[in-house]
Amino acid sequence: MRRKDREITDPEKIREIIADCQCCRLAFCDQGKAYIVPLSFGYTEQDGKFVFYFHSAQEGRKLDLIRRTGYAGFEMDTHYKLNESETACGWSARFRSVIGGGRVSIVEAETEKREGLQFIMGHLTGKDQWEFDENMLKAVCVFKLEVEELACKEHQ
Repeated sequence: MRRKDREITDPEKIREIIADCQCCRLAFCDQGKAYIVPLSFGYTEQDGKFVFYFHSAQEGRKLDLIRRTGYAGFEMDTHYKLNESETACGWSARFRSVIGGGRVSIVEAETEKREGLQFIMGHLTGKDQWEFDENMLKAVCVFKLEVEELACKEHQ
């Protein structure tokens, strides 16, 4: 990271920033071109690393890329506020962001699928112990990104 004065390395602060984010943008490389998709998400930590869970329809470009590449970059941000100035070069923005990448895969096991959906709903609502209709479980695809690299930044 170029601006070390803005880098966040404290694990608790990183957790706090991720908890504040509502949207995670996944980035894929599709035949040399970028494909980025914004998604709601849930997360957990396993062996000291973040695992992000997502849901989608059972088919589409995103799932084709997951199957084909098995890797995605991600970005999430929060607390964005424009800092105005009297001069053009004085304008800037405040923000907190997390970026990185990792292995992405479709969740096949029903127990992990339910667990992933619990993480998503828990993150979005602050509530846990959700019930999921069997027909909905069959219709939805759950996939996860196991974070291999992560950088966190805050600009006040």
